[in-house]
This record gives sequence, C-alpha cells and structure tokens, in this order.
Amino acid sequence: MTTPAPVNLTAALATFDEVYSPRIVARVNDYDVRIAHTAGEHVWHVHEATDEFFLVLDGRFDVALRDPDGTETTVRLHRGDTFVVPRGTEHKPSSPGGAILMFEPTGTVTTGDTDVTVPAHVDRTAGHQL
Repeated sequence: MTTPAPVNLTAALATFDEVYSPRIVARVNDYDVRIAHTAGEHVWHVHEATDEFFLVLDGRFDVALRDPDGTETTVRLHRGDTFVVPRGTEHKPSSPGGAILMFEPTGTVTTGDTDVTVPAHVDRTAGHQL
C-alpha cells in the first residue's frame, strides 16, 4: 500500500491565482475536497441534489441565500467559519478577498444545476486537479 502524501493548503493555494476556480486537493469516498481563491461576486445558482459545505481558510466569504418567496439573507463568514448551504437553496457567494475549502460530491459543477450567465472571473467547472 502506498501512503498518500499530505497536502499543505497554504502551499496549494500558492500554486494558482485564479478566483472561483477550485482545485481538488483530496477525495473522500465520492466527494471532492476543493480549495479556491475568492474575490468579487459569484453567480446565483442552486445544487438541487446536494448540500454545499464551505470552510473559510482566509479573509471573508459571504453567502447570500434566496428563499422561494424571493427573500434574501446574507451569511457573513470569517476565517475558521464553516457553513452549509442546504440542497435546493439558491445562493450567491461573494468575497472582498480570501480563500475557501469546499466539500461536495465529485462532479458537482461550481455554477449549479441550471444554465446561468457566468462572468469571466468565475470558472464553470467540477474542479481542477491541483
């Protein structure tokens, strides 16, 4: 058996600059552990079949949530905070700058299950290998 090498998240984040373009740092069963730089606004989107877990590694990360009636609430997260967006909840991340770790099923696309217009600074991907 080959022992997997540990991944230092600080060093891994230093290998790329793109924002909202997650890198896969590990796999746990059928889930990806992804890291990403954050800055600016993401897009409103929804993941119908899965929750989305966030851990703020650095800076600040906000998650706006939209109820089915259109009411919006924003959750403000700081370094060390975790938050889970429940499946089926429309949400839009934003950040003045920072880094996050996400935990979600392999193949989950960053912009959700519906076609949305994606700005140039947001990568529509299921994650890139580190």
